[in-house]
Amino acid sequence: MNGSDGDFMPDITLTIDGASVTVPSGTTILKAAEKLGRQVPTICYHEHCTANGLCRICVVEVDGVKPLLPACLSRVSEGMKVSTSSARAERSRRTILEMLDSAVDLSEAPEIQKLIEDYDADRSRFSEAKKREGAILDDNPMYVRDYSKCILCWRCVQVCAGDAQFTYAINFKGRGFDTGIGTFFDQPMPETTCVFCGQCVGVCPTGALKPKREALLEQGFDLNEIMQATRGGKKSRRKSP
Repeated sequence: MNGSDGDFMPDITLTIDGASVTVPSGTTILKAAEKLGRQVPTICYHEHCTANGLCRICVVEVDGVKPLLPACLSRVSEGMKVSTSSARAERSRRTILEMLDSAVDLSEAPEIQKLIEDYDADRSRFSEAKKREGAILDDNPMYVRDYSKCILCWRCVQVCAGDAQFTYAINFKGRGFDTGIGTFFDQPMPETTCVFCGQCVGVCPTGALKPKREALLEQGFDLNEIMQATRGGKKSRRKSP
């Protein structure tokens, strides 16, 4: 395999869960595992977004490496021995799921709910944990934002920025437990650079971002009311001097 600079880049052979696999240099452990038909669980990872390893659900154990490694970010190396389902990795995933469930409303996150069941996570383990709560933001005709359901996967920020739309209307804000997603200076969405393309809604895994028509249907509004509420106006533009 040739690199971008014309140098030869040999394939890499490694072992995953006792099975040998050969993949191109630069391949992630996640993709190498997929080649063997092994599905490493993911939450923040999305096929069309830049991987950041934020959720750490995809951690795997590698012989000779002390910390668990995020499979979505870690590149393979020659002779690497990987365990995708060691007791240590599964315990880590279970704890992450228990912490998420204790703090975030996951009622509209079926994929995460399935992981909670698959890993037999104890929903009562952190029963006294503080919940992430906030008012539903309904400031535009296209979608509503309920950040009590947000797991900070960063997908929405990425597609709004360099991974897709290049509008940069949203980003992280706050620190620690109070970290969240928001607009610059907390401006209403119509006052930002948002073009209402809907890509952020499309990649959200938890229902924190939801099409407004869907939200209104769930609330029992009739079709005429929904059409009236979601009829968008033209965004005003400053005239050139």
